[in-house]
Amino acid sequence: MKETAGSGPRPEADQTVRLEIDATEGSSSIRIGFTDQRLTAHGGMVVWSHFLKQKSFRSVLRQHLPHRPTSPNAYEPTDTALGFLGGILSGADKLSRVAWLRSDPAIPEVLGIEAIPSESSLSRFFNEFTRTTTEHLGRLHRWAVEQLPCRQEGYTLDLDSWSLLHEDGHQEGVAPGYTRKGIKPCQRPLVAALAEAKMVAGYRLRPGNTACVNGADEFLRELIEGLPTHIRVGLVRADSGFSSAKVLELLESLGRSYVMSYALRRPVQALCRHDDSEWTKTEIDGLEVQEVEQDEVGRRLIVIRQHIKTRPDCGGKLLIDAPGYKFQALITNLSSNYDPLWIWRRYNGRAEIENRIKELGDQFGIKRLTCHAFAATQAVHHLAIVAHNLCVLLQRRLGQLEHCQLQTLRWRLFSRAAVWSRAQGKPHLKLAVQGEAERHWWRQILAKLSAPPNCNAVASLSA
Repeated sequence: MKETAGSGPRPEADQTVRLEIDATEGSSSIRIGFTDQRLTAHGGMVVWSHFLKQKSFRSVLRQHLPHRPTSPNAYEPTDTALGFLGGILSGADKLSRVAWLRSDPAIPEVLGIEAIPSESSLSRFFNEFTRTTTEHLGRLHRWAVEQLPCRQEGYTLDLDSWSLLHEDGHQEGVAPGYTRKGIKPCQRPLVAALAEAKMVAGYRLRPGNTACVNGADEFLRELIEGLPTHIRVGLVRADSGFSSAKVLELLESLGRSYVMSYALRRPVQALCRHDDSEWTKTEIDGLEVQEVEQDEVGRRLIVIRQHIKTRPDCGGKLLIDAPGYKFQALITNLSSNYDPLWIWRRYNGRAEIENRIKELGDQFGIKRLTCHAFAATQAVHHLAIVAHNLCVLLQRRLGQLEHCQLQTLRWRLFSRAAVWSRAQGKPHLKLAVQGEAERHWWRQILAKLSAPPNCNAVASLSA
């Protein structure tokens, strides 16, 4: 029976607490209470959700997930994956921190999912992956690359590897390997990125005791041959760890140009000790080059030396028997139409991939997102990279000319407080935006998402 207003126990009124704070003048206090309003700290994620809807990303993601609901009450696997992506963008770098978003009563509706999964649900979800099914998940990077426009001169593909430290060392694939801190338990991912688009095109997780070049030729072949037809790789760049005969012969057989750093072994060191007559000055003061023909047709070895006093911040390596200079060697199959200085400058742009690695590790959580099973860890990393690539595509959709890192997107866009309500059965999100200038910027964002592509750009996110 319906209870009357006076029937049954009455809930105790929320008590308020008064806390004193330091004020500019005199003492002051704040009254602390509670509210039942449905509030979210991530109201700006609605922009993300709408962008995913425009891209039909839910259906794309469903095609690449090997999971199927195990019971009528189980979460849809697509919702679990989308909840994980939302957690990454909200600042989570562990599964437990993704699950903490469950305390936000509005975030599931803002993300358009049933609920934020718990830590145990996320663990079960990722533990269902195998080494075979993670390859299907990796194809989402190809889907992201498909969204890029064609470039007449082609894209530059940068290849690199780095060490993910795991001091506890109990996860599968963690093995003693070389790191900047010495021999430590780690895993050694292999990553390839398109420099102009600042997008990750391929990723592979490897055990920590793997050398840089191990599996690189197979990885490159699968990546280049699997790219969309309108995406052409005009140049491949990598450091000396990848300049092996296998990799160079593969790129030559695929008809791809490359510029790679070359190790300063004894034959190259002998070139570094040549007298001044063997070196050619360039337009850059203190930088000289010499070029040596290779036995392999079409290959060029370029040795660079830089005078330390003239160029104190230059890169390269010191040789004991050639004091006062730093040396660097490059190997390439670019034609003689490109002079050595141009090739050196072109190679220096490879440092851009270091920014992608740092961003993935520090801001998208790859350094700390790890599971016991090797395949589960690789699946976690793949989805974190998917979040990165989607952020790149979102910025392109908004017409951003400069790449913004995730911290800027969180501060300016995603982490925006809002009130979630329903009026006449329709959901309503009120963003906490004060000031007409700031509201005008948000109206531009929302209008840009609703307009056809290639309309005017929105003011810079990092402004």
